[in-house]
Amino acid sequence: MTTTSPTAAKPYPPITPRRSGMLPLDDLHSMYWEESGNPNGVPVVVLHGGPGSGTSPLHRRFFDPAYYRIVLFDQRGAGKSMPLGECRDNTTQLLIADIERLREMLGIAQWLVFGGSWGSTLALAYGQAHPQACSGFILRGVFLCTQAEIDWFLNGMGWFFPQAHALFVASLAPVERADLLAAYSRRLFSDNSSENIEAARCWNRYESSCLHLLPNPQEEQELDTPEIALSVGRLEVHYFRNAGFLAPDQLVRNVALLQHLPAVIVQGRYDVICPPATAWRLHQAWPQARLQMVDDAGHSAFEPGIEAALLAATDQFRDRQDFWPASGKVLEN
Repeated sequence: MTTTSPTAAKPYPPITPRRSGMLPLDDLHSMYWEESGNPNGVPVVVLHGGPGSGTSPLHRRFFDPAYYRIVLFDQRGAGKSMPLGECRDNTTQLLIADIERLREMLGIAQWLVFGGSWGSTLALAYGQAHPQACSGFILRGVFLCTQAEIDWFLNGMGWFFPQAHALFVASLAPVERADLLAAYSRRLFSDNSSENIEAARCWNRYESSCLHLLPNPQEEQELDTPEIALSVGRLEVHYFRNAGFLAPDQLVRNVALLQHLPAVIVQGRYDVICPPATAWRLHQAWPQARLQMVDDAGHSAFEPGIEAALLAATDQFRDRQDFWPASGKVLEN
C-alpha cells in the first residue's frame, strides 16, 4: 500500500464529445452514451457513482485525450438516460448487460474500466462477469454493497456528521427511525410528488454533506436539483433494498477472476461514505492491485489528493509503467 497527500495536479483541458447518442435498451429504457478523445486511442469506460447520479463533463478530464478513447454513459434511470429515476427493469445484471451492449456497439475488444463509489461496485461486478473485455481497472472509494456498508451509510456516518444525520432523520416519526431505509422508501415511492421531492432532497443533502474532508457547498448545491435528487434517492434506495442485486460477499469471493489484470485502488483515508476498511479488505483479497491511500481526502473524486491520484493512475496506464506488484506483496512507501 502507498500513501500520499494532496499535490497540485491539473486535470486535462475541457473537451466536448466527438459523438454521442441514445442506445435503446428495451421497451422502457434508453441509455445516453458519448465518446471523446482519440478515436483510435486506447478505450476507457467510466462507470459513474450513485447509482443515479450520471456522468459529468469533468469525468472526461481524468484522461489524456490524445491517448484515450474516452467512453462515458449514464446508467439506466440516471443522467440523460430515459426515463430518469426509473427503477423498473433496473438491476446490476441488466447494467452489466448494458455495458457489454455498448462495448459491442462501439466495436471495442477491451477497455480500461474506471469507476468510483457505486461505480467501483459495478466495475467489479462487470469485470467478474466479463474479464476478457477488461484491460485493467482504476477504482476509487470502494463500495462492495454489503449489508454492513449499507447500515453504515444509513446510521454510522452520523458518528462523524451528527448534524447531517440529525437533519436526515428529522422528518421521520420516532417509530420510523429504527428502519431508515424502509421509511425513505415509503416517501420516495409514494403517490405524493411533493413528498417524493422532499425525501429525495433530504437523502441527497445527507449524502452530499458527507462527501468531502472539508465542506464544498458548490458540489452540494449541484446535487440538490429536484431531478438529480429524485434520481439518486430512488435508485440508491432501490439498490440498497436489494443488496445491489448481488449474492452475499460476491465481489470479494470472485475477485480471483480479476487477479491477472492490472488495477489501482484510490482511497481517501477520511472517506466517511465508503470507509477505507472496505478498500483494504478488497486489497487483501486482491494483493496484485495497488492500493493508494490518500491521507488528506474524503470521498469525492474531486478532492485535490484523490483527483491527483486518479490522474496519475490514468497516466501510468498510458505510459504502461509496471507500477502494480507482480509478486502479490503489499507495496510500502
